[in-house]
Amino acid sequence: MKLIYQWMLAFFGVIMTTIIIVGIAFTQYSTRTAYESTWDQLEGYADVIEREAFKQGSQAALSTQFIIDSQQILSQQHVGFNFFNAENEMVYPTPDPKVSVKKQYWKHLKNGQIQRLSLSRDSHQVNNNKQEQLVVFKPVFYNNKLIYVIGVAAPLQTVKSGLTTMRKNLLIAFLLSTIGGILLSYVLARYQIYRINRLRNATHLVAEGDFNVQIKNPGKDELDDLATDFNEMVHSLNESEEEIKRQEDRRRQFMADAAHEMRTPLTTVKGLLEGLQYDAIPEEMRAKSISLMQNETNRLIRLVNENLDYEKIRTNQIKLNPQTFNAVEAIQNIQEQLEKKATEAGDTLILDAQENVPIYADYDRFVQVMFNIMQNAIQFTENGQITVTAEAGFHETILTISDTGIGMTDEQVKNIWERYYKADPSRKNTKYGESGLGLAIVHQLVQLHHGTIEVQSIPEQGTTFTLTFSDETIVTSES
Repeated sequence: MKLIYQWMLAFFGVIMTTIIIVGIAFTQYSTRTAYESTWDQLEGYADVIEREAFKQGSQAALSTQFIIDSQQILSQQHVGFNFFNAENEMVYPTPDPKVSVKKQYWKHLKNGQIQRLSLSRDSHQVNNNKQEQLVVFKPVFYNNKLIYVIGVAAPLQTVKSGLTTMRKNLLIAFLLSTIGGILLSYVLARYQIYRINRLRNATHLVAEGDFNVQIKNPGKDELDDLATDFNEMVHSLNESEEEIKRQEDRRRQFMADAAHEMRTPLTTVKGLLEGLQYDAIPEEMRAKSISLMQNETNRLIRLVNENLDYEKIRTNQIKLNPQTFNAVEAIQNIQEQLEKKATEAGDTLILDAQENVPIYADYDRFVQVMFNIMQNAIQFTENGQITVTAEAGFHETILTISDTGIGMTDEQVKNIWERYYKADPSRKNTKYGESGLGLAIVHQLVQLHHGTIEVQSIPEQGTTFTLTFSDETIVTSES
């Protein structure tokens, strides 16, 4: 069964159930109200008869003339009445000791309780009427003694005729409501199906690769919430698609760069080996050729190792062994290793720190982080200055590496943590930073240490890296 018909049945069922319940309740209420109204009217007649029939003479004597006049008036309204004496014998309109009020009602009448009854066809206690009747029996007391019981009755058919007319009108209203319910159910179901089809069509577009779909919604109910979630999902998919494309472009660029970087040293090594094989290289140049082959081989090893390191770090295969040590000593060792490269670039390496600045980190990985950043600073700085500072903060160690190099734009700063990204692609042939993975590795390692790294850079003025490492108490609590 199609969803629209299911919705229609659901809406129609709710509407019809409501109408039926209201109709039954209204019918019962109207019936009860009609009965109560008739009984109230009959009780009013009984009050008037009691008051006027015993108005003249002894309280125990009836005013025959008033009763006759009343009977003539009430008969025009199809209302009759009679009297029963204290012995439960009918004395008016015709004395008949065989006609009496049933004992179950008489007991209550003797206690002064008015009885409201609906009598069947075979009962003719009032006015010898064999129709169904609504009857009110009212006791009359004199000197706290029951002397008479007044019975006032009206045919039930009079009440039923009004109720029958009301039920006919109610049936017509029910039929009209049924038609209206069907139409309303269709409109409501059609509206809900329209909203679902809108989501369905949008889903088809997404399945076909269109991630720019957006569904407008006022946010009123669960379907609108679903539309909101759908929009968020499409937005995420769109961002993921763009990121995948961006990463794929970088991967292609990296593969091209890696192929170029590998082909160059391999070609160099191959040429030198062939020269050595055929004695084409003079004896005095052989040592230099062997040194060149070693440098090119080390270059290939660095390229491969950086990729392996990044994948291990990214997949959490690196296990850190944090300890507390003097960060200044580690930086001084790095400074000595990079001093030659800095001199070749015309740069000056400056360490500005106290003799002992404790830091809690994995020693080897800390050296790797600082080495990469300082080497990166040398790579992008010529005839400038690289300044490294270290200081102990509150439950943390803060390090900065500042250079006076070419700097970066905001867009470049935003992307430097991405793998394969190079802020200056023109430098891809230098002997430092061949893969574009150095800073990506740095970022991952700092995060593994529960630390932070921030970059501030101004084009043509320089760049500053700020690293923060928490102490052992903070790292332990976070872990």
